[in-house]
Amino acid sequence: MRTGSNLLESNLNGFADIECHGEAFNPSFVGYPNRDEVLGVTREGRDLDPFLLLAAIKDQPDVLAGFRYFNDHDPRILSTVLNDTRCAKIILTRNPLESYVSLGIARSTGQWKLTNVKRRKEGQATFEDAEFEQYLTQLQTFQLKLLKSLQASGQTAYYLSYEDLQDLDVINGLTQFLGVAERLEKFDNTLKKQNPSPLEDKVSNYDEMKQALAKFDYFSLSRTPNFEPRRPPAVPSYVLAAKAPLMYMPVRSGVEDQVCSWLADLDGYTADCLPSKLPPKELRQWKLQNVGHRSFSVLRHPVVRAHAVFCSKILSTGPDNFGMIRKKLRNFYKLQIPGRIPHPDYGRKTHKEAFKAFLKFLRANLAGQTDIRVDAHWATQAAVLQGMSNFAIPHRVYHEEELETELPALSEAIGYGRQPYAPIRSVDEPYALSEIYDEEIENLAKMVYQRDYVMFGFDRWK
Repeated sequence: MRTGSNLLESNLNGFADIECHGEAFNPSFVGYPNRDEVLGVTREGRDLDPFLLLAAIKDQPDVLAGFRYFNDHDPRILSTVLNDTRCAKIILTRNPLESYVSLGIARSTGQWKLTNVKRRKEGQATFEDAEFEQYLTQLQTFQLKLLKSLQASGQTAYYLSYEDLQDLDVINGLTQFLGVAERLEKFDNTLKKQNPSPLEDKVSNYDEMKQALAKFDYFSLSRTPNFEPRRPPAVPSYVLAAKAPLMYMPVRSGVEDQVCSWLADLDGYTADCLPSKLPPKELRQWKLQNVGHRSFSVLRHPVVRAHAVFCSKILSTGPDNFGMIRKKLRNFYKLQIPGRIPHPDYGRKTHKEAFKAFLKFLRANLAGQTDIRVDAHWATQAAVLQGMSNFAIPHRVYHEEELETELPALSEAIGYGRQPYAPIRSVDEPYALSEIYDEEIENLAKMVYQRDYVMFGFDRWK
């Protein structure tokens, strides 16, 4: 509630057919400081049911009514307002550093609005690195939420920058956007800019601020574009223990067989007896009936996982392989693999070159540049976990290398004692990864699975 939004509201209220009711949903007050109500709705009434006030604003006769909404206001109304196509959205933005400094000065002086320059209070903001980073993250998250919501509902907003507020043509263009015929002849000059001086005069630790800001990536140079399709939760693949309150949420091409064997051993069963392929309704009922249950998933090193799927689903000609994809990779993507394995001409060197070609295919596939599906066996583990969260977020996510320690601790946590986990060191066929692995393969895997390396802290394999 500083000069920018105050000035915009003041100019909007200068039109006969527009009425703006301030920060109607500010958790600290209703409308404006020192006000008791807006349109007959008190702060207490609004806090109990914010939709009472929203309805009162919408139902005003003969005027286009509105209010200011900031990212820390009552979240209960946000989706309703965003999804209402009859509600016009005006999005006012400002350089985030300037708004942060302005906020800091307001907090130090207690002055949020200025109509008389003689009453201006002097003050400086103190730049706090962690505080600004949090402020910037919250602001950007909120703006992206607005943008996505408007895009998804086929709406547009009228965007204004802080500097636009002094442009009469832009403000009159805004009224045209709102469908109001009246035009302003001049601005309301009641409000005064509170801190017209340069930043070095407004920040007490200006040099420290400059040094801290050098680390921020304003142009998102480090951002990895992600065109991988979102994945639904693979609920039928989730496995329950026979009796223990545990649910295993597998990541494909991981360690499903080994973990399911451990899960079955908890209650003296075999893995084929474990409940699986259950519909979501039954799993929710299981969760309700098993208070204190735990769900978990296991991550695998990206290069190990990619090699496992290459050997088991692409090279293999068995019943579980991806025959059609294999054929297309050979014919259209020129993957140098024979029609059948084993083959006398398919040696270790050929296998290495074929696996590198497969990694290059995966990079294009995850970037949406092929006509082959992004299969769950090679999708990023980040995308798989995000898909899981649409049904249930795993309580615990382990790396494969941690299982010998972590799974016994998990069984102990649910009262089963320390059930040992003995990993089965399966070897891919026809060649193990250790026989072909080198720095080039590692670098290719990093390019394919950069999201997983960054998000889950993977280092180079062995």
